[in-house]
Amino acid sequence: MSREDKKQELAARAAWMYYVAGVTQQEIARALGLSRQVAQRLVSNAREMGMVSVKIEHPVTHCLQLAHEIAQQFGLTLCRVVPSAGLDDAAIQQMLAVEGAAVMAQFINEETPQVFGIGSGKTLRAIIDALPRVERPQHQCVSMIGAIARDDSGTRYDVPLKMAEKMQGKYFFIPAPLYADTPQDKAMWVQHQVYQRVIQRARLADVAFVGIGEVRPGCPLNAEGFITDAQVEALNAQGVVGEMLGHFFNQQGERVYGETDELLTSVPLESQAQRNIIGFAGSARKYAAIQAALHGGWVSGLVTDEETALKLLRE
Repeated sequence: MSREDKKQELAARAAWMYYVAGVTQQEIARALGLSRQVAQRLVSNAREMGMVSVKIEHPVTHCLQLAHEIAQQFGLTLCRVVPSAGLDDAAIQQMLAVEGAAVMAQFINEETPQVFGIGSGKTLRAIIDALPRVERPQHQCVSMIGAIARDDSGTRYDVPLKMAEKMQGKYFFIPAPLYADTPQDKAMWVQHQVYQRVIQRARLADVAFVGIGEVRPGCPLNAEGFITDAQVEALNAQGVVGEMLGHFFNQQGERVYGETDELLTSVPLESQAQRNIIGFAGSARKYAAIQAALHGGWVSGLVTDEETALKLLRE
C-alpha cells in the first residue's frame, strides 16, 4: 500500500469512528495511537477528499480484505466488516447498524417482490432503525420468532413490523410466544392454521436477516426472562455458546437439544442448509457464538466487526 493510500485509509477509519460511531476526536486519537491534532486533521481530510456525505464513501481497505478472506474461509456468499479497533460495544453496535442497513437496502431496493424473513434482537432493531424509508409495497416481512413475550406483552425486539413500515409492505407475525408454557401448549400453538401458513411463508423467504446471540448469564434471552438462570447453566454445561432464533449450538456449531426445544415455536433452522441467511453480530462478547455459527454453517452471509474478523482468521 502506498503512503497516499495508507493516509486515505487512516482518514476513512477516523471518519467512520467520528461520523458513524459518534466517537470523540480524543478517543479516535487514543484508539489509533495518534495525537489529538492528527486525529482532528484526519477527520477534516476525510471531508475534503469527498469521503463523507450521508455515508463514508471510502471503504477501509483492510476491512474489505478481511471480509474477502472470511467469505472464502467459511464459504459465505456475502460478508461485510466494519472498522472497530479500539471501540467499545456501543460504538461497534452503531457501526453494525449503519453497515447492516446498507446490506438490507441492497435487497429492499429490488423491484421484484421479495419475502424477507426477520429475526429479533437489539442488533437487528438498531439496523432497521437505521434503514431509510423507501416505497416498496410489493415486499413482505415475515417474523421468524414468536411475537409474544413471557408476560404476554409484545416483545420490544419484534422488529419485522418496523421494517415493513419502512418499506410500506405487508407484515406477517407468528401468533405464539417464543417459548410456550408447556409442551401441550406448544402443540396447541403450532397446530393453528395461521401459525402453519406464516411458518411456511418464512421457510420460503428469499432472504432471512437474523441476529447471532451469545448464551451466558445475563445474555438477552436470560435478561428478558425467556430462559432461567438454571437453564443457562444447563445449556453451558452442554457446551452451548450461541443461538439463533432460540436454536442452541455448541462451539463446533452442532445443534444442542434440551428442555427448551419442547417449548420453542420459532421457525425451524438447519445447519448447512441451502438458504440465504445473513447473520448480524459483533464485539468480543459474541465472538464464540459467531465462530460457532460459521463453523456449523448456520449462516450464508455475515456482517461483523474488524476485531472479530481478525480473531476468526487467526483461530
